[in-house]
Amino acid sequence: MSKRTAARALTIVPLTPDRWSDFESLFGANGACGGCWCMAWRHRSPKTFDAGKGDGNKRAIRRIVNAGPPPGLIAYEGGEPVGWCAVAPRESYPRLLGSRVLAPVDDRPVWSVSCFFVRRDRRRRGITVALLKEAARHVGRGGGRLLEGYPTATRKEQPGAFVWLGLASAFEKAGFREVARRSAGRPIMRRRAVR
Repeated sequence: MSKRTAARALTIVPLTPDRWSDFESLFGANGACGGCWCMAWRHRSPKTFDAGKGDGNKRAIRRIVNAGPPPGLIAYEGGEPVGWCAVAPRESYPRLLGSRVLAPVDDRPVWSVSCFFVRRDRRRRGITVALLKEAARHVGRGGGRLLEGYPTATRKEQPGAFVWLGLASAFEKAGFREVARRSAGRPIMRRRAVR
């Protein structure tokens, strides 16, 4: 269930209840960004998301982790949690289902990569690419065939908080290809799961 990448000495594993304290440590007091706790796509509307910011979202994601299956992958470097990738079947994200820009491309079942968080001092080291490659294996182990993401496609430098969906360049490095684009800066990218 784990993947090591020798170049970065990363270990990437599913987030299970026994790893909750590592996830909590990685996300910190702000829940990664503004009390999100990786719940932005799991709420039906921005209003319900905003109502849960902070402790409400933290309790909600903890319930999801405890109930299983794992809602994503956590990356470790030297035994410390350094990165996160949310990945689950698309239907796990009610708000994503209602998006016009990110509406389904076709009727094929897909898993969605909906969020990343990499510790500030570990950014720009390929952790997102490693998480995406492991996500393809994770989806394959879970019985899925296709993995989809909705990265930012921009040449402008942006703060980490604004690229929580990942960058198109990282997806390309991890074997994803663009399959649709309904907004200039937001492609829909896919790759096959690894079985």
